[in-house]
Amino acid sequence: MVRPVKNIVIVGGGTAGWLTAGVIAAKHRARQSTGFTVTLVESPTTPIIGVGEGTWPTLRTTLAKIGVSETDFFRECDAAFKQGAKFARWTTGEPDDAYYHPLVLPQSFGQINLAPHWLAGDASGSFCDAVCPQGRLCDEGLGPKTITAPPYQGAANYAYHLDAGKFAPFLQRHCCDKLGVRHVLADVRGVALAENGDIRAVVTEQAGEIEGDLFVDCTGFRSLLLGETLGVKFRDCGDILFCDTALAVQIPYERPDSPIATHTISTAQSAGWIWDIGLPSRRGTGHVYSSRHISDDDAERELRAYLGRDGKDLTVRKIAIRSGHRETFWKRNCVAVGLAAGFLEPLEASAIVLIELSAKLIAEQMPACREVMDIVASRFNATTHYRWGRIIDFLKLHYVLSQRTDTAFWRDNRDPATIPERLSDLLLLWRHQPPWLHEEFDRADEVFPSASYQYVLYGMGFRTEVEAAALADEAALVQRALRENALQSERLLSSLPKHRDLIRKIVEHGLQPV
Repeated sequence: MVRPVKNIVIVGGGTAGWLTAGVIAAKHRARQSTGFTVTLVESPTTPIIGVGEGTWPTLRTTLAKIGVSETDFFRECDAAFKQGAKFARWTTGEPDDAYYHPLVLPQSFGQINLAPHWLAGDASGSFCDAVCPQGRLCDEGLGPKTITAPPYQGAANYAYHLDAGKFAPFLQRHCCDKLGVRHVLADVRGVALAENGDIRAVVTEQAGEIEGDLFVDCTGFRSLLLGETLGVKFRDCGDILFCDTALAVQIPYERPDSPIATHTISTAQSAGWIWDIGLPSRRGTGHVYSSRHISDDDAERELRAYLGRDGKDLTVRKIAIRSGHRETFWKRNCVAVGLAAGFLEPLEASAIVLIELSAKLIAEQMPACREVMDIVASRFNATTHYRWGRIIDFLKLHYVLSQRTDTAFWRDNRDPATIPERLSDLLLLWRHQPPWLHEEFDRADEVFPSASYQYVLYGMGFRTEVEAAALADEAALVQRALRENALQSERLLSSLPKHRDLIRKIVEHGLQPV
């Protein structure tokens, strides 16, 4: 007898649980009349971690698809715009050492690769400024759109910074009020298995047994369903990514009208780095570091030195980081999303986008019945393994390219034994040809495009050998692209509003597209 998959049970709330619930419920809303249900079981006493404040541009599409108003999102989640990341003191450690990883592609990226032409020139200025306007927008503190731009559209590509403690309740209200998600507040005390080894139900203290056909584990680092119950082991990657601890703190602005950075600021330290994220009401900051290379006390001293007098008396929260992921993500009728699947240090804000990508894949490939679920699970695992591996590569790239020799942390990060083989091969390849639309970026499930690698490589002084004579036939196209970038930069610099002013208008009046 065919067993249809109709009852989806998500265990755990937070951003992972509610974003997954929203994506699945929105995709399958038409099936609710035939008995399709999404139930989220959440403990009334377990707090969420609540420090994931950075996102990718994908969140715009996700929020739009589940029917969230961008105006309401800004009003209720203390949200700000994010146009990329600025990396300070990562290359040499000097005060003037900084570069941007923006969210826009280089000019005419689909038609021509500007990287070799920039390298063949004097390459003395910023690669980012030479090929796109977004670094200059960030320098000037400008927003990526105007108040009259349609929701989720802008003059420049953008993501968000948000208050994770407000985002999850916001999603909860939307999912329950608009998408028909059933919310059960109950503590899970056990898991009941079927004879075939599937999960039959979660056993709760307040609501009894809650049965389901597919269970989504969003129980955080504990991984109650996939890890504890089904025995899927954790694959640690601390031998590649050394940072294992974070000290987080929230710091108020000096003045209510202080500028809000429109990018994440990541400033390298002796054994890690400090994040600095601007929200309308405060800055979220923290020090991510390797406890093998620095003590907690010294790490806190570096953080407080960065914060200055305004952070002297603020309480610092310590968070353990275990970089890695489950050996498999979907086993039998259980799939893990969010921290239950794994976690990597927050250098490129990959946590929420991994939730989005997993939720989207589950929703789009929702198995019709239990008989085909293992086939879907196999596909899901292959895609998700690839994505985690590529994120690990990209995070490690930042450390490998550093020229810093002042501490063991930076020297150890360049030990060939700590560099994934695929990344080593790519670095050798890129010594002779710059990344672009080559075979190494030919998959639809790439998480970082070749443009991202270009911004980091050439922002950190990496050199690719290029033959200037071989570029001559593209000279006219290159000049057109560079002229267009210069014109676009000036046009945006003169027309876009200051970041804080834009957010204030959105909150007070809402987006008012013409």
